[in-house]
Amino acid sequence: MKILQLDKNHQLISEQLTAKGFVVEEDHVSTYDEVLEKIHNYEGVIIRSRIPLDENFLTKASHLKFIARVGAGMENIDLETAEQLNIKLINSPEGNRDSVAEHVVGMLLILMNRLFIASNEVKNGIWKREENRGDELVGKTFGIIGYGNMGKATAKRLSGFGVEVIFHDILPDLSDEFATQVCLEELQKRADILSLHIPLTPETHYLIDENFISKMEKNFYFVNTARGKNLKTKALVQAIESGKVLGACLDVLEYEKSSFENLETENQDLQFLLDSEKVIVTPHIAGWTSQSKIKLAQIIVDKILENFKN
Repeated sequence: MKILQLDKNHQLISEQLTAKGFVVEEDHVSTYDEVLEKIHNYEGVIIRSRIPLDENFLTKASHLKFIARVGAGMENIDLETAEQLNIKLINSPEGNRDSVAEHVVGMLLILMNRLFIASNEVKNGIWKREENRGDELVGKTFGIIGYGNMGKATAKRLSGFGVEVIFHDILPDLSDEFATQVCLEELQKRADILSLHIPLTPETHYLIDENFISKMEKNFYFVNTARGKNLKTKALVQAIESGKVLGACLDVLEYEKSSFENLETENQDLQFLLDSEKVIVTPHIAGWTSQSKIKLAQIIVDKILENFKN
């Protein structure tokens, strides 16, 4: 079986698959059109986010048996066409759930305790104590939307912080020892903190908008490590200005390129977030640790070998 790897990943993928008799070829530079010309030669493709696998691409990939994405989200793949063509879809959300969960907690602790601000002040000879009084997690209600791998890992990390964790998910009966499932209305009524752990779909695009925020009963902290377009940025800016949102932790932005490698646009709302002391922004790295790079790759290899014997 010939496999084309379109993004740079941990070398264990090509090493282990080659050892099992697969032919793995690497191409990290060709454009969409260039890949299109040769994709018919491959039975498997391993991707991250560099090239979209749309209907045109999948139709040209006449021998493709599987698509493996080293990561969780699958929005850069035309899932409906892949299903029609009987192409197996593989991803690895188990591989970076721990790093995402730790990133959520880390960003919140930094934001709520003004750690970054206070540290910079002290380094610049400014010593403020009352102005940098923090806000504790203990006693708060932490609301999660999406209780898959990332949501569950986040709830587990919070178990030692004295918070009550509730969540909403489109699937039923997911409550466990770390969190209790509630309807969306109850989450909006009770949550002091809101954290997103959902894919990007037509239903979740701009899920968090002016209407959603207006239904949050309490002033709240907002965390997004899911996808930038789950949030309408302008609505968040307005909510921070009004005091409805106390602070925001954003690892993803609405204005990212589809490859997640940089920003594709700059505007007044983005500049507000970058300038605000109430916002922490990181460059889509919640799932990127030294450990997750290995785990993501190993899970992809294991799933390929489980489904396809060369």
